[in-house]
Amino acid sequence: MLDNEILLDTGTNEFEIIEFFIDDLCEGKGERDYFGINVAKVLEVVEAPKGLEAAEGAPHPSYLGTMSLRDIILPVIDLAVWLGIERKESENELIVVTEMNNVITGFLVTGVTQIHRIGWADLKTPNKYIADMHTNCITGTVEIEDRFVLMIDLERILGELDPEMAERSDGKVYSTSEKMTAVLVDDSVSVRTLLNKNFESANFEVKLYTNGQEALEALKAMNTEAKESGGSIIDVIDIVVSDIEMPQMDGYTLTRSIKEHADLSQLPVILFSSLITKGLYHKGEKVKADDQITKPEFNELTGRAIALVEKYREKRLSA
Repeated sequence: MLDNEILLDTGTNEFEIIEFFIDDLCEGKGERDYFGINVAKVLEVVEAPKGLEAAEGAPHPSYLGTMSLRDIILPVIDLAVWLGIERKESENELIVVTEMNNVITGFLVTGVTQIHRIGWADLKTPNKYIADMHTNCITGTVEIEDRFVLMIDLERILGELDPEMAERSDGKVYSTSEKMTAVLVDDSVSVRTLLNKNFESANFEVKLYTNGQEALEALKAMNTEAKESGGSIIDVIDIVVSDIEMPQMDGYTLTRSIKEHADLSQLPVILFSSLITKGLYHKGEKVKADDQITKPEFNELTGRAIALVEKYREKRLSA
């Protein structure tokens, strides 16, 4: 098992990535491609068993069927096939075992290098050429020593393999009788689109931001403007909903910054991320997030947001 908190405090705007590689035949010349994912999503790395091959009738050629891992039947994805890389086969290939949105999956790679600690500000938005490569699942790039490591959006891969994972619904329709205003923060265009649709349908006015730094600066500006008009931030914003993994500033740091601010601390904050698991729930608690919801629960999110805003309003009235 991996230790997902190697001397890493919550809310420091740093995170750790596990770097792995795929040996690419690259028209016979040979090349090594480097990739990374947040180590918080990784349960362990195991040796790949012999005989894994594409499953007949699978939803995608990258699906290699399942393998037994202690008491788990583990589905395995050949990451090279998904990325369109012709992998050079080797004797000791590895499987990176991940947990996202409470789903455990294995990804076949050539090998793993090490874990690196980096700042979210060091994660650069991929240029158009990279963004258009590899089925558009590259979320950013980071320079490590003499190479560029491409950060992979594994949730996007799993969502395309199983569309039902992309958005779960509890079947209820949530709406507030009185208009509310939400700040929604996520670096994914597709997630922002879904959030915007769901919150507008629930009678929210929506303000969208792509990362924590952008959202924090906007909230501070709104707070200043409200105070100059003789009001307060709670007159213009009711709630903040934020992803965790974002360039420039992550959701943990954004939440901590809001809760430590004299005026912004009046706002409830929900963390909405695939990183919300039992093992990592304490991280959100440490930065005083009011609620934490796993990412597929889009519909439930609006209901819990409404309940949280109403709770804060009642608390202020009784104070």
